[in-house]
Amino acid sequence: MKAARIHEFGGPSVIRHEEAPRPRPAAGEVVVRVAATSFNPTEAALRQGLLQRFLPVELPYVPGWDVAGTVTELGPDVTGLAVGDRVLGRVDGAGGAAEYVRAPAAALVPAPASIPLAHAAALPVAGLTAWQAVFEHGKVSAGQRVLVNGAGGGVGGLVTQLARHAGAHVVATAGPRSTDAVRRQGADEVIDYTVTPVAEALAGQVDTLLNLVPLGPQDAAALVPLVRPGGRIVSIATPVEAGPEVTALHMVARNDPADLAALVALVDAGTVAVDISGTYPLSRLAEVHRLGEAGRIRGKVLVIPGA
Repeated sequence: MKAARIHEFGGPSVIRHEEAPRPRPAAGEVVVRVAATSFNPTEAALRQGLLQRFLPVELPYVPGWDVAGTVTELGPDVTGLAVGDRVLGRVDGAGGAAEYVRAPAAALVPAPASIPLAHAAALPVAGLTAWQAVFEHGKVSAGQRVLVNGAGGGVGGLVTQLARHAGAHVVATAGPRSTDAVRRQGADEVIDYTVTPVAEALAGQVDTLLNLVPLGPQDAAALVPLVRPGGRIVSIATPVEAGPEVTALHMVARNDPADLAALVALVDAGTVAVDISGTYPLSRLAEVHRLGEAGRIRGKVLVIPGA
């Protein structure tokens, strides 16, 4: 089969599109014919070897934490799945950037019926992060005023929609190229951060702040005065230090199929839309990494094996 593999850590050029052994399932695993994976910015850091302390991988490594596809083979002791099932999931360390991937059956959930199967690959990593940021850590609820800092990315679009679904008044920051998309996703107010400093627009007006942007210490500290006493900051990027009047949390999403299944249900209900900004063949994964590192990706980009 064809796969994108990394044989050494480094820049995007270390990604090779090449022949690789087709996986076989062990007990509790299935093989999935991949319809698509998607690019996540953290994978660029992993490719560079910057995450070996936290997420060690063995080389050669096949990137791609997201997968959507069709089950083609069952390992021993697999229940609840059958050959031909359309599934998606976060396949930590398994490598979705290939024609076939081996994955734990327990990590997979039925794919949405209302969108193309490939589009479902945009959901696992970004969707789990958004779900847990909004509902578990952010505790977003009706009537709150919520700021989504960095709404133009793949996680940001889902955070915006989920916060709106929770009944919050959503204020989002986004650049000019993302403003229209963020409005379509349900933001009540959009602040163009290239024109208006957020601190001037929202000082003391936010109940919950969801930060999705890597920030320097000074910019991270500037978020705190935006939040009312008793409010909450959740950051998936730079940790934010806050005083005793504001709760500040730094989160890393866990792989929770129950959360992913709940998100899929909202997609099929028409409550959450999947924003696909581009599609690339697997052979151009290195180019996708270059675009991501240059900040030129909005929303989610799909990577399609065999395209």
